Amino acid sequence: MRVLILSCSTGGGHNSCARYILDELKVNNIEAVYKDFYDVVNVNIKEFSEKVYLSTLSGSGEIFKNIYKLGELYSKTKMRSPVYLINKFHRHTLYKYIVDHEFDVVVATHLFPALTLTAINKYNFPKKIKFITVATDYEPCPFLEETFPDFLVIQKGLEDKFIKKGIADNILLNTGIPVASNFVTKAKNIRDKFKIKDEKLVLIMLGSMGFGKISEVLEEILQIDNIKVMVVCGTNQKLYTELEKINNSKLILFGYTNNINDLIYSADVVLSKPGGLSSTEIAIFRKPLLHIFPIPGIETYNANFFEEKGMSLKCGSKEEIVEKLKKLLVDTKLQKLMIAKQEEFINQDSASDLVKVISKIGDKKEKEE
Repeated sequence: MRVLILSCSTGGGHNSCARYILDELKVNNIEAVYKDFYDVVNVNIKEFSEKVYLSTLSGSGEIFKNIYKLGELYSKTKMRSPVYLINKFHRHTLYKYIVDHEFDVVVATHLFPALTLTAINKYNFPKKIKFITVATDYEPCPFLEETFPDFLVIQKGLEDKFIKKGIADNILLNTGIPVASNFVTKAKNIRDKFKIKDEKLVLIMLGSMGFGKISEVLEEILQIDNIKVMVVCGTNQKLYTELEKINNSKLILFGYTNNINDLIYSADVVLSKPGGLSSTEIAIFRKPLLHIFPIPGIETYNANFFEEKGMSLKCGSKEEIVEKLKKLLVDTKLQKLMIAKQEEFINQDSASDLVKVISKIGDKKEKEE
C-alpha cells in the first residue's frame, strides 16, 4: 500500500501533523510520501499563499480574525464557497499525480487539498480517490462541510459541533489530532544540559513563527523566584534578537528547534500559543498549561476548548499571564487536575490509531480490486 500525505504551508501545525503521520506510517512499514499541496498542483502559488497568510498575521492578527469571521458567516449560508471553486481547478493535476504514482490512500491535513480531493470524486474521474481529512484544531473550520472524505479525524468531545456543521456522523473518527508515537518515546530530559537543578522550568512556545508580544511580559516572569525560562521564538529572528538583549541568567532562548519534544518533556509548566497541534503536543506529555497570545479566530476556539475541559488556563492580558503562572507553579492540586483532564481527553495513541484505519482502507481497496 502507498499513502500520500498532503499539507499546505499556512501555519506550521498542518505540516507538523503531516510529518507525524508520515513517521507513524513508516514505523509500521507502510510506504508513504509527504508533499506540500502546491508543490503538486501549482508550485508558483506556494510562495504567494505563504506571503498572503503571513501578511494577515501582522500586528495582533486582526486581519486574520476578520477574514476568519467572514469565512464563518459565509459557511453558514450553505452556498458553494469561493474557496472550493478555486481548489476544484486543481482536480485534474492532483488526480494525475495520485494515479501516476499509484497511491492507494490520501491523507489531507489541510482544507485546500481536501476540497480538491472532494472535487475529484464529485466529477466522476475513472477512479474514486480514498481519502482521510485531519482536522488539526479544536473547532470545525469554515468550509470543512464542503469536503466529503471517507473519514474525518477530530478531537473527542467535538462530535456535536461537527455534526451541527453538516458533517455526517458516520465519517467522524474521534481519535484526536495525530502526534507520532516516537515524539513521546524518544524525548530526552535536557535539564542537566542547561544546569537546571532545583529550579522550576517554564517553557514558552510561540508557534513556528514566533507570534505574540512576549517581550512585554517576559521581564516580569523572570522576576519570579526559583525558575528558569526557555522561550522558543520559531522562525521570528527579530524576536530572538530582541530577547537576546535581556541580560538575565534565568533566560534560555531558542530559535526554530527540531527537539521541541525534549523541551516539553523537561518543563514543569508550559505557556503556549494555542495552536491545535502544539496544544496537543503539550497535553500528550501531560503538562500544566497556560494558553497565551492566540491568533484571533481558530486559536481562540482552541484555548476555549482546553479551558472548558479543564486542560489549561487561558490568559487574556499581561497581568493574567504573570498571575496565573505564579498560581500554577505552586498549586499542585490544580496541576494534577489539569493532567487528569488531559489524560481523559487527549489520546497518546492518536497517530497509531489513525494508521490502523488507513491500513483497513488499504485492505478493503485491495479486496475491491
